[in-house]
Amino acid sequence: AGVFIFLYFKNEFILLAFLRLRKQDFDGAKKWLDKIKNPEAALVKKQQGYYSYLHGIMTMQDNMNESEKHFKKAIALGLSMKHDLAMAKLNLAGIAFSKRRKREAQQLLTEA
Repeated sequence: AGVFIFLYFKNEFILLAFLRLRKQDFDGAKKWLDKIKNPEAALVKKQQGYYSYLHGIMTMQDNMNESEKHFKKAIALGLSMKHDLAMAKLNLAGIAFSKRRKREAQQLLTEA
């Protein structure tokens, strides 16, 4: 019964994507996240935050604008663990610094 309660609060596709990211398998993580067809309807608010957080991590190498959008959405929706929130803000600070927005980057670093 504990497994079912755990999976109610944590989406299994998001957990599997986290496991793939841990092994630096970005394609495998993307495959698991793509199985969630409509995240707004299928996931609760915190899960949507982690969905956006994972997309932000995966798009960081290719498209910084898209990654910034995902990280901001993840912060707005909320992340349940403080270290995940700090990592999202740290990544946003790096993006802001690379776009020469020093004041915004400094504020995000302070918050992180």
